[in-house]
Amino acid sequence: AGEGGAPVPGDGAGPPAPQRVLFPPTFSVSEIKNKQRRHFMFLRWKQQQRKEKLALKKKRRKEREALGDKAPPKAIPKTIENQRVYDETTVDPNDEEVAFDEATDEFAPYFNRQTVPKILITTSDRPRGRTVRFCEQLATVIPNSHVYYRRGLALKRIIPQCIARDFTDLIVINEDRKIPNGLVLSHLPDGPTAHFRMSSVRLRKEIKRKGKEPTEHIPEVILNNFTTRLGHSIGRMFAALFPHNPQFIGRQVATFHNQRDYIFFRFHRYIFKSEKKVGIQELGPRFTLKLRSLQKGTFDSKFGEYEWIHKRREMDTSRRKFHL
Repeated sequence: AGEGGAPVPGDGAGPPAPQRVLFPPTFSVSEIKNKQRRHFMFLRWKQQQRKEKLALKKKRRKEREALGDKAPPKAIPKTIENQRVYDETTVDPNDEEVAFDEATDEFAPYFNRQTVPKILITTSDRPRGRTVRFCEQLATVIPNSHVYYRRGLALKRIIPQCIARDFTDLIVINEDRKIPNGLVLSHLPDGPTAHFRMSSVRLRKEIKRKGKEPTEHIPEVILNNFTTRLGHSIGRMFAALFPHNPQFIGRQVATFHNQRDYIFFRFHRYIFKSEKKVGIQELGPRFTLKLRSLQKGTFDSKFGEYEWIHKRREMDTSRRKFHL
């Protein structure tokens, strides 16, 4: 035994206390050969990183509270959105040329309240159950819309019939392997026609914490981040699907949110809990759209004139370049 009766290694008083092993500064978790041990060490490292980040965040908050009004302004984090490459077609709200174009384009009768939206929703030939249910739920979101299941009828024959029956828009839901994967939106009678790739479709029963079924009230419409001339045209197409007079008593809102050229659709019901807090319930369905082309006039696959076509190899040269 050593001084004070403390045991020393090798005198039979017990095993020595384990010492903490420190990894060298250049050590990497990927050097661990055992897969389970490597995964465990990676999780520990991530947990330690989160703790350090949280501690630094608390420290900075306390420093800002101590400084009060003298605290420096918060740093703006760099994101792909705020580092976006400037687009020369970005719309200025005070631009006279843009205002003139809007007053004379195909959607002017709608925005001048000369027409009332009347929508026909149809599908590709012989749709499956999931596409049928999606069309039925979409019809409950868009007021004054009617679902028609085409049976081998070509779109070139459907469009004249729609115009004769005073339909203002035609929506075609395409599918592949029983999954909705495309949406064609054609404004009648003079176009334009937009072709979207559809993904991430969720029906009402597939949404967690969904609210009750939507009512027949006319919803409010929110269009977010459609900033360029092309995005402005797409936003006006979506706006023309809904009547001008939303019924606020229904507290329902349809949102088209553009982020990095992906258009996210959500349908919610809201309630004001207090002056500062609002509760929302998602009603569904939800889906994501990616613009493929914008065509002048109504649908014409052979001789149509295109205003814009998405060409991946030529246009997707930078992650910070967006078109909508």
